[in-house]
Amino acid sequence: MPDQTAQFTRFKALHDGPGAFVIPNPWDAGSARLLASLGFEALATTSAGYAFSKGKRDSFAGLGRAEILDNAAEIVAATDLPVSADLEDGFGAAPEICAQTIRMAAATGLVGGSIEDATGDAEAPIYDLSHAVDRIRAAAEAARGLPFLLTARAENYLWGRPDLADTIRRLQAFAEAGADVLYAPGLPDLEAIQTVCREVDRPVNVLMGLKGKSYTVAELSDAGARRHGTFGYAAEALPDTVVSALMAQDKPADRQ
Repeated sequence: MPDQTAQFTRFKALHDGPGAFVIPNPWDAGSARLLASLGFEALATTSAGYAFSKGKRDSFAGLGRAEILDNAAEIVAATDLPVSADLEDGFGAAPEICAQTIRMAAATGLVGGSIEDATGDAEAPIYDLSHAVDRIRAAAEAARGLPFLLTARAENYLWGRPDLADTIRRLQAFAEAGADVLYAPGLPDLEAIQTVCREVDRPVNVLMGLKGKSYTVAELSDAGARRHGTFGYAAEALPDTVVSALMAQDKPADRQ
């Protein structure tokens, strides 16, 4: 097995570096090996990629914690690169569940993972700020002393709430609660990315290809981003809503 502490040190150093690095998203051990062979420096799992490969929806209702962590463990074992995981909403609303998820994730050999503030409830898609902060604080406390970098996600722009001020307020609160990396997927343009990077004091992750214009690595690095996903694939891809409708609608038994 790879040396988890050494991987964590490498992963943290990438975030502390002078520019941005690209982190692609394997969905299984095989894709992890292929991406590692292309010279990437770290990997991040994808809940959507894993879900669709299993004929499931990429949703809180469709994915269970055990299967996500089992898949992540297989990716970790397949490569010497540091691996961070998409840990959805922490697999439960309560802060203590988020904390447990972080401890379980670290035990698989993962050196990082993200917790988001989306609820999965279309009527109230984003957790109230105070509860969202409590969840991140619990996750950060669980990660303390472990070789694990915690990313906190503010999901406003993915759930029809394009409020940049609130997004920044959330990211700042998550940083104060102990998050190591901040992430607001779906930011509309380079100006918004620059604003977020300027207003927070943690490394910022950016996802390209989700919506809107894509930017070069150099442009994102100049904007202040430190980590971002892959480019271009979404331009000709089926929309997520179309793919999700084709997948099984079953719910896992281990949701809390």
